[in-house]
Amino acid sequence: MPSHAQQPAAPLPTSADEPPEPPSGGAGAAGEAETADGGPLARERAHLAASRAALRAMRQDAESLDTRDTAGNWVSAESLRHTIDERIKALADLSDTPLFFGRLDYGHDHHTTDSPAAPTPADRPAPGSTVDEVGDRFYIGRRHVHDADGEPMVIDWRAPISQPFYQASPKKPMDVVLRRRFGYTGGELTAYEDEPLSGPGADGGERTSRLLQSEIERPRVGPMRDIVATIQPEQDEIVRAGIGGTVCVQGAPGTGKTAVGLHRVAYLLYAHRERLARTGTLVIGPNQSFLHYIEQVLPALGELQVKQATVADLVAHVEVRGTDSAERARIKGDARMAEVLRRALRSGVRMPRESVVVVRGSRRWRVPAYEVEEIVRELLARDIRYGAARAALPQRIAHAVLVRMEQSGEAPDDRVQDAVARNAAVKAAVKEIWPAVDPVKLVLRLLSDADALAEHAAGILTDEEQRTLLWEKPARGPKSAKWSAADAVLIDEAADLIERTPSLGHVVLDEAQDLSPMQYRAVGRRCTTGSATILGDIAQGTTPWATGSWAEALHHLGKPEARVEELTRGFRVPREVIAYASRLLPSIAPDLSEATSVRESPGSLEFHRVAPEDAGEGTAALDAEVVAACQRALTQEGSIGLIAADARVPALADALASAGLSYLSPGEETTADARLTLVPASLAKGLEYDYVVLDEPAAVVAGEPLLSGPPARPTTEPAGEAGAARPLQVPAHRTGLRRLYVALTRAVSGLTIVHAQPLPAELARGKGWVGV
Repeated sequence: MPSHAQQPAAPLPTSADEPPEPPSGGAGAAGEAETADGGPLARERAHLAASRAALRAMRQDAESLDTRDTAGNWVSAESLRHTIDERIKALADLSDTPLFFGRLDYGHDHHTTDSPAAPTPADRPAPGSTVDEVGDRFYIGRRHVHDADGEPMVIDWRAPISQPFYQASPKKPMDVVLRRRFGYTGGELTAYEDEPLSGPGADGGERTSRLLQSEIERPRVGPMRDIVATIQPEQDEIVRAGIGGTVCVQGAPGTGKTAVGLHRVAYLLYAHRERLARTGTLVIGPNQSFLHYIEQVLPALGELQVKQATVADLVAHVEVRGTDSAERARIKGDARMAEVLRRALRSGVRMPRESVVVVRGSRRWRVPAYEVEEIVRELLARDIRYGAARAALPQRIAHAVLVRMEQSGEAPDDRVQDAVARNAAVKAAVKEIWPAVDPVKLVLRLLSDADALAEHAAGILTDEEQRTLLWEKPARGPKSAKWSAADAVLIDEAADLIERTPSLGHVVLDEAQDLSPMQYRAVGRRCTTGSATILGDIAQGTTPWATGSWAEALHHLGKPEARVEELTRGFRVPREVIAYASRLLPSIAPDLSEATSVRESPGSLEFHRVAPEDAGEGTAALDAEVVAACQRALTQEGSIGLIAADARVPALADALASAGLSYLSPGEETTADARLTLVPASLAKGLEYDYVVLDEPAAVVAGEPLLSGPPARPTTEPAGEAGAARPLQVPAHRTGLRRLYVALTRAVSGLTIVHAQPLPAELARGKGWVGV
């Protein structure tokens, strides 16, 4: 497709570094070929300048609003002021962020509501746009911009009329004559590229956009960027999926699943703003480094109110000061623990031994013990939350008293029932029968008291699993206990069994493959009445409890009906790199499709092996080779990540410091002056760097602990004590290979592997590869 750039233009996107070509047939509306006004590029720049001026005017209008006499009270005034302040922030014009990135020229007038993609009343053509026999013209950008008369100059990318920018093709033009993409350098519009989709200029074939390719391959420095200008059709389908259902995205490395999830949030806030303003939205990431990396995406799209958190943040009922072995953490994260907690909680309910006698005035009203027991058993059978049942019990006893009052000729009303429910005798009975429970103390007792655990885990956990769960040295109380992250999840489960956890309108869960069943339950109860977007890659599951299938994960989330979409076309990892990493798939996720990549970065995969005789001197030779690889990578443009097994990080940190190379830690923002980050393999997930140096792959694989797996399903053979299921041994090798798969796929432009030990045998599989 033709690309056009100012001559001279420096520097231009790669796809525009060529002499300008005349527009193809159908590449513009009437008058596009005229050059008396400076040509198409000059006119597009003029529209950009006018749009920026209009955005400034919109911001000034918001800043000038006087709210002093418009609110009925100070609370309303503060709420209104906050809304206006947020509006002002959303209207900020970022000089280095393109205000619009594309243009659609339609074949017909798209004002009518019966059009294929009917716009909202605000989505009308921009002033000065050509509306003739060719049709309407719309500029597509990150936010809506209108002039002083309310006429739009830029259409929000989320509007229905903008969808063909992402979905239209020569085979399905969606009434679009021309799609134009714009190239920018430092915020200045420097090039454009036309793609005729229908009419005389369209040839019906798929073409590669060089401006799109240039944007995808732009060096990564700083936090994650939005992909609003480069969303692909399969991604757009997920982004615009309705709010009514949950979507699960199985995405290979570099397919943009995280960006898709964030843009989906932005779309849902646009399409359902009032609903989500009431119920809230939340993005859940694996760690704070990851959340810091993605935190600028939604604000760049004009969305400032979305909260971010880790699972640990959600369940922060206690201070986490302890750690669990992999085996103990796996058992605590098993879904069977939910039933153990439920049993422990309900075991505190005691059947009444005496009648409840309520004194009112000169009358005594007696509810016999057997009738109170019937009420208690009915509440237990309903299986409602412990706290709700406890709140209902005094009302039910009071109702029984009111029935006796009516039988004696009195006419009590609701006020009398409430008074009886607050009667001291009723309150004392409720306290004895259905005592209040602290979820922290409940979990503390289970982990400290072998008899209590045995009582409530009988037939659920094996004797060995129960011994593993118990603390070696029981804590004296909740404050002195060294709670682990898995304990906090158990406490959250117990808290929800007592009182219902509030539900949000929409939750995005990223890197979901790494959660335990109990963590899935913790996330699921935050969206019981809302929807969710689940993002992950089974092949990148690196925790001992990583899910084996999305069906299993969605079951624990409480969203078994969710739609599962698979993204296999990558836009970040070079083709040679993803093909090499995919050799691990038969060993780590045999059911997944192999990923492909649109990236073709020549020389993107290199190997450097330290000679055996040098490796025999310790790690000094390996460290030196790694440092040299980092120095070579720093001669390239963009960010560099040095990824190594966690145990190797201290030695490499010393080697970098000795060589005078400064480095960042994961979560610290890269800049033009600080581009090298030292990344433990355990924290590499979700991050990306232009160039990656991978240290000793064998050490990455070997860094995983061995643990017992979940119990085997019952068989006809004896299963051990009390018929309990027997645990299976799960080798850590697969988890280590998955960790290696993650490390191999962090590169955007180039990957260098430095090793002294032989590479894992699984990487030798495949055609045309020669081991090094």
